[in-house]
Amino acid sequence: MEKKEGNVDINNNSIEEKLLSDPKIAEHSDFLREIGIFSFIDGLSRDIYNYKTLLTKGLAIFNHTNTSDIMDASIELISHHFLPSFTAFIWKPIQNRPDITIRAYRNYKPVDINLKIDNVSLFESFFQESPKPIDFETLTNALNNHPDLAPYKTVQPEIVIPIIGPLGLYGIILIGRKTKDGEYTDEELEFLQQLMSFMSQAIKNHLHYEHSLRDAKTGLYNHGFFMDRLNVEVSQTKRKSYSSSIIVIDVDKFKNFNDTYGHIAGDQVLENLAQVIRQSVRGNDVPARFGGEEFTIMLPHTDVSLAWVVAERLRTNVAAMQVPWEVPLPQVTISLGVFSFDQKNDLGATDILRRADEALYISKARGRNRSTIWEPGLIASPPPR
Repeated sequence: MEKKEGNVDINNNSIEEKLLSDPKIAEHSDFLREIGIFSFIDGLSRDIYNYKTLLTKGLAIFNHTNTSDIMDASIELISHHFLPSFTAFIWKPIQNRPDITIRAYRNYKPVDINLKIDNVSLFESFFQESPKPIDFETLTNALNNHPDLAPYKTVQPEIVIPIIGPLGLYGIILIGRKTKDGEYTDEELEFLQQLMSFMSQAIKNHLHYEHSLRDAKTGLYNHGFFMDRLNVEVSQTKRKSYSSSIIVIDVDKFKNFNDTYGHIAGDQVLENLAQVIRQSVRGNDVPARFGGEEFTIMLPHTDVSLAWVVAERLRTNVAAMQVPWEVPLPQVTISLGVFSFDQKNDLGATDILRRADEALYISKARGRNRSTIWEPGLIASPPPR
């Protein structure tokens, strides 16, 4: 008769039968059974199986190259072994900002668990001192039943697992109660904690890599990463028959914000602008901070007409942007330059960027708060300040 113990399906009699096939062992079978030798060996076999599974599956998680794939692979393992009522990943995609992303799963599928939270700062100090998985009840007591725990109580997690990295708490993982077989056993909790260690490390490594590519002030990609991606895209378009585009952006009269309201107000403008840029582009676009008040966006597989639509949408969204400050700030506007390239253009990344910049200069010269597409014969001059 087969029975599932811990995380392993084993045959209770298989190991014992093999041992008893040896006459010398069989002679002392009653005594060995009485002192628990066979049960002890069964336990060791389960541990070996579990550790082999953990190592194999854990290493497989590291083969994934983005957070979403890591989480998808992890949820499949968790659901297969434990059948939790839900699993939720809560993390900060941009480390220097409080914004968070929540992804929850039930029965292998993404779901909305209606968790109304906007940061994980409540757990920062606790997990810095104790960076290991903990059951939610113990965590609640350790945090003195803090009022901010109320949203978490509505989803009733069983276990909370931190994702800690060099820059602090990247996020947490919530594991719900088991849907079958009652409470988690000690053996299951140990296996789960070890599995989560692999997954947390994989997510942590990826997030740390992502953070190294981003501008600290705005959370957008930095210029170095943008140029690397642009070079790759230029090579791709030269081999294949499709168009891609870039947009160069400059904040109009940005110096006035710094001179009149101070550099902190200027920084606030840039941060809000970056948020609008993120909300105005698509998932595969590459928004970056070029430097100062200049930004760039690469639009893969995007021809000039669609790039123009994106630029105009972004321009109008920024013009409608409200920047919270101690006193009302003037309306923020931007000027944009657009350039599209394909296999017909024998241009490198630097020349492509220069042409988009020339189109931006024309937008400035024509009165600002407008978009211009580069085309042959366009005469660029330095933008007015």
